[in-house]
Order: sequence, then structure tokens, then C-alpha cells
Amino acid sequence: MVWEPNRLEVDRLERVQALEARNIEPFPARVQRTHTAAQAVAAYEAQEALGEAAAPVEVTVCGRIRRVNLKGKVSFMHIEDETARVQLFLRVNELGDATYDLVKDKLIDSDDFVQASGTMMRTQAGEISVRASSLTLLAKSLSPLPVIKRQELEDGSVVEYGEFTDVEARYRQRYADLAVNQNVRAVFQKRAKVMQALRQFFDARGFLEVETPILQPVYGGAAARPFITHHNQLDQDLYLRISFELYLKRLLVGGFDAVYEIGRDFRNEGVSFKHNTEFTMLEFYKAYIDYQDVMELTEQFVSHTAQQVNGTMQTTWRGHAIDFTPPWKRITMRDAIREETGIDYMDYRKRDALETVMRERGITVKPGQPWGKLVEHLLGESVEPKLIQPTIIMDYPRDISPFAKRVAYDDLHVERFEFYIAGMEMGNAFTELNDPRDQEARFLEMATTFRQGDDDETPLDEDYLRAMRYGMPPNGGFGMGIDRLVMLLTDQDSIRDVLLYPHLRAEQK
Repeated sequence: MVWEPNRLEVDRLERVQALEARNIEPFPARVQRTHTAAQAVAAYEAQEALGEAAAPVEVTVCGRIRRVNLKGKVSFMHIEDETARVQLFLRVNELGDATYDLVKDKLIDSDDFVQASGTMMRTQAGEISVRASSLTLLAKSLSPLPVIKRQELEDGSVVEYGEFTDVEARYRQRYADLAVNQNVRAVFQKRAKVMQALRQFFDARGFLEVETPILQPVYGGAAARPFITHHNQLDQDLYLRISFELYLKRLLVGGFDAVYEIGRDFRNEGVSFKHNTEFTMLEFYKAYIDYQDVMELTEQFVSHTAQQVNGTMQTTWRGHAIDFTPPWKRITMRDAIREETGIDYMDYRKRDALETVMRERGITVKPGQPWGKLVEHLLGESVEPKLIQPTIIMDYPRDISPFAKRVAYDDLHVERFEFYIAGMEMGNAFTELNDPRDQEARFLEMATTFRQGDDDETPLDEDYLRAMRYGMPPNGGFGMGIDRLVMLLTDQDSIRDVLLYPHLRAEQK
């Protein structure tokens, strides 16, 4: 679609023509910067503290114009970069008529990017500023940024209004959202700190960070519907990965003791406040440990990340005060369901019997679900929403856990746990199955339990079985969607608020 500028954009295009008529390049190729805004202010404060011994602080700063206050032959301009805002003190005597007129005539105006050189000073009003000796346009803004106005109410809450308060518009135009909302930028700066803290934790404990294929000939490692693509040269259908698991565990066969990966997964499923079709996962696998050891690692890395990112192991999300401090509550799935519902699902070991009692309790059940899925549904409906503080739910049904070792006390459960915070499932872990005979049987069992095309279908991966036959050390494994952890640590209601570019429906014109 060809751009059709509106009235304000037409006005800005006319200003570009006026600049070019004065031999001013609206988009020059060269730029200089000696200090960020924050560095310039800090350098001046350091010299100011020296009193009479202070030396002049010469800087060249760059940023987007956020505010202009014209006052005859003296004007004030606030520019902003990623670090801070700083004021420019503009005087016609120091800039010269030609440059000052660009500001006075509004040929350089709000939203444009500029470069200013000069000496740091403090104005009579007490604001640290750059006394500009030169001002250069770096990039002309052809479309004005949206305006968001904020009003503080009597109870201290803040209400936003204006032309850019529609949430979907902000997601769709994240670039504009970031440009006008410093608090949104802060969320993604904190997200980066989460990634740094996770890598710091695992690197310090001898884990090797690796990368595994995104395009896979056989998808697996999770219960989800994949996206399908096609390799033209090889004439081969491929899947966007839904998990890293099976490729990471192959590396244990190859001789690495501990590996982890942080990367993107793709699941062709519904969206919600906690689901996006493309999301960031952390998975790790370590030889010679079991799921009890993984529980301790989980408590440690989550609390470590909270401490590194926020300086505390406490946070608030949707009004809930959450404490990440270890140790966390641990309870079996059976006991958790029994305590909350009064149903001991081990009294109903046949699918039909369990489905009947669930319906009697008013729990909506999808017909034809396997026994293990009914148990999992019972947990999700009755227990999960109430798990606000970090809680580990352990020992899951075997028929929904194809990669976990059996528990010692029966044949229906495996050594698997999930941990929950704020009513959300946060991560999934196992004592990993390393007997290739048992693993092959599980693949075949899953093929009969779930119909082809079901989200829980787990296709048989012969190459993975071949790797296991060479010998896989006993190991514990873990997977977690990082986006949900970022939601908690930044107090954001939706996963879309912690993804720079969340998936949206096609834009309606």
C-alpha cells in the first residue's frame, strides 16, 4: 500500500523541503557522540563536586527531541537517548542565526533526532544542561509520535489517555510504544537482565551453552502441535521445533555432562495472556542427577534471577506478594488434588470412572481424554489457580510423561515435576528416561493413546533411540518458558507485554 500522508505528515514533508532549500541534509550519513545523556550529566556532577577546581566538561550528545520551549533569542530543548533526558540551552549568539532559525522556524522540532556539542552547565532554575555551540539535525521525523497524557488521581493511581492508549495498536507499533513510553523500555531492559542472570547462573556451574536445530525432521520433546514448512531443494517437510529436549539429550550421549539452551520455540496453539505461538525457552540437562536435584537447581536459579534483576527475592504480580526464597513447598500431584477436591484419583484407575466422578463435581471434561489427561485437567481446574507462592507438584501420570522414569512405588506415575507461581505453570522437569527399550515402548504407547494430529501426539524418533542405544547417562532435565518469569519480575499482566513483537491477528484496514 502506498503511503498517503495525513495533514500533519504533509506539514512535516514541507519542512523537509524547506530544510533542503537551506542546504540542510535531513538525513546526514555521519554522526558524532562523546557522551550519552546520562554520562554527560554524571561527568558534570563529578566536576561540580570539585568546587573551584572544577574543569569545563565538553560533550557531544545525541537524541530525540522530546520538548522545545522557544523564548525569543534563548530557547530550551530536551533530548532523550536510551539512558536519560538532558536539556539543551540554545542561544542565538552561540549557535548563529542560521542554525537558531532552524529551531525558531520549527524546521527542527519535536521527534527529530539531533546532535549537540557544547559545555555542560547548570541553569538558573537548577537544571543541568548542555550550553550548545552547535546543533545538527540527524534524522527528520516525518510522522509525529503518538501523544500519551497521564493524570494522577487522588488515590495515587495514574490514568493514561490520548491517541495511543489502545493496547493492540501499541503492540502492533511497538517501535512507537517504546519511543513514547519509558516504562515499556524499562520492561525490556529488565528482560535482558533476566537473560544475563540465567546465563550467569548456569555458566558458573559448569553448564555448556549450546544451540540445536530450529528446523527439525521429527518434532518432539513436548505436547504441542507444530508449524510445518518445506525445504524446496531437498523436497522435505520440516517442523519448527516445539522443544530442544531430544537434541540436548543427544549431547549427553556425546560426552557433555551439562548443557543448556536459551532460544525460541514455536507451538501452533491458541493464544492467551500467558501463551504466544513463538516464545523463549530455557532447557537444561545434567548427567548424574535426578528430579530431586533438579528441584534444588530450579529453586536456586529462579531465586538467583529475581535477586539479580530486582535486588530482592520478593515481587508483586497482579496484587499478589510472591516470595521466591527457597525452599519451596513440594507436594505430590495426588496429594495436591486430594487436598483441594477430596478426590483420590487412584480410587478411579479407569478413564470412564474418573471422568464420571469429575462430571459429578461439575468439572467440564473433553470426551475421550486418556486417564492421565483427566488427572492433569483435574489439577489445572481445581489446584493450579490457587498455587500463588512457588510450589513444586511432583509425580505425574506415566501416560502423559513419555520421557520420565517411573517412580519406585507404582507403575502409574513417573519422576516428573512442574512448578507453579501466581497460578501459572512455570516449568517442567524429569528424571530422564535413559533405557532405549522403555523409551521405544513409550513412543509406541503414545501412538495408541493419542490420535494422529492430537496436540499430545509424540512421534517416534528413531534417531533419538539410536543415540540412546549408544548409552545415555542417568540425568535430570528441565524446561521453562522465560517469558512468564519476566512477567512476574516486571509485574506485567500479559505475555504480550514482555514480548517486543507479539503475534497478532492480521491488521484490518
